Amino acid sequence: MPDFMGKFPWNVPLREERFRRFRDDGAEPFLLVPQGYGVEGVFLQRHNRFEVECLVEGRPLRAHLPNPGKLRELLLPGALLLLAPRQGGKLACRVLAVARGESWVMVDTIRTNALAAYLLRNNLVPGLEGAEVLQAEYPLGNSRFDFLLRKDGVPFLLEVKSCTLFHRKLAMFPDAETARGRKHVEELTELAREGYRCGVLFVVQSGDVRFFLPDYHTDYAFSKALLEARHALDITAVGVDWRERGGIPALDRDGPVRQLAIPWDVAEAECRDGGAYLLVLHLPEAREIEVGRLGALPFREGYYVYVGSAVRHLAARTARHRRRRKTLHWHIDWLREHAAFVAALPVRTGENLECALAEVLAPLAAWRVPGFGSSDCACPSHLFGWTENPLLQRDFVETLLDFRMGRVSARIEASADATGAARFF
Repeated sequence: MPDFMGKFPWNVPLREERFRRFRDDGAEPFLLVPQGYGVEGVFLQRHNRFEVECLVEGRPLRAHLPNPGKLRELLLPGALLLLAPRQGGKLACRVLAVARGESWVMVDTIRTNALAAYLLRNNLVPGLEGAEVLQAEYPLGNSRFDFLLRKDGVPFLLEVKSCTLFHRKLAMFPDAETARGRKHVEELTELAREGYRCGVLFVVQSGDVRFFLPDYHTDYAFSKALLEARHALDITAVGVDWRERGGIPALDRDGPVRQLAIPWDVAEAECRDGGAYLLVLHLPEAREIEVGRLGALPFREGYYVYVGSAVRHLAARTARHRRRRKTLHWHIDWLREHAAFVAALPVRTGENLECALAEVLAPLAAWRVPGFGSSDCACPSHLFGWTENPLLQRDFVETLLDFRMGRVSARIEASADATGAARFF
């Protein structure tokens, strides 16, 4: 066993500044908007990872977005934002939440730790009832972990992750690659094998979901690390529901905080480096392009989505599409010579979904290129065109969510209803 007394400050008074960001932990209820002051805005566009532009009372305003995630299903043009004043920096406001349906989804990752502290101190995290928060942002080795707890008389290191990605009854994390998140999981796993008690808490910003999985579509490496860590770490996912209280979204200690089932067997089966993918490209001007045996084809200006697949080495395949300099082999290689890379969207699975994806995308597109990418199947085409970026269109994003999450959620729901969800915990 490790030398707990030598490494953890049991008798050292905790400095006040370490808890400064958690000053409202004891407040009832926990407010989504600190001090209850906020303003609504309408999302226009995202300038970079941490800055968005919106309309507030008809006037354009740039605001800080404290979330490096993709947030594709949330940050669609016209989405309602909840903003709060920001101290310091060139931007006067920060984004706290984004409306989705009838609910708010908190996207402020910094405030997530304040919420986690509130849940812990009110015994709302299953398995961590009675845990005492000793210190926030606890440094150990080369990392800083979100919380040092004391549980059952022994120290417990806890890392907290905010999850904003959910569809149907399934939530997944992360929605963007996170080398830092993988590093934390790997370091906690190593500490756990040395004898420390360690865990990861995923706080899902929805009270309607029932299940949680690592997002192996988006971050295969993180998902593999979490799968390997599940026997060494206490991994818990909870869903929270923001309710209106006097016009302000709030979380009651008596409100719904649901523990989510984690179907590890499904994650094991689906988390593989193979499946289908969507490649999004942008052609800045119309032109004629020579495409292998198809010959010279006319291409309109606009955005193109190519549907492909790779039974193995899917990450290598999409990485190849990012590069321009390569031997031209597939039809898409000729278009890629002239079009800019926008995004690669894997759908990792053991199922053959390539043609099903092409069939569903066809009616969403403005046009298609006949015979492109479909020489080995009966599909009319595997390349579709849009005048505007499809990643900013709800029907396209919903289709992607259906293939990545909806089909898995339906299968998990059917299994849970037949056998009882308790088997997933």
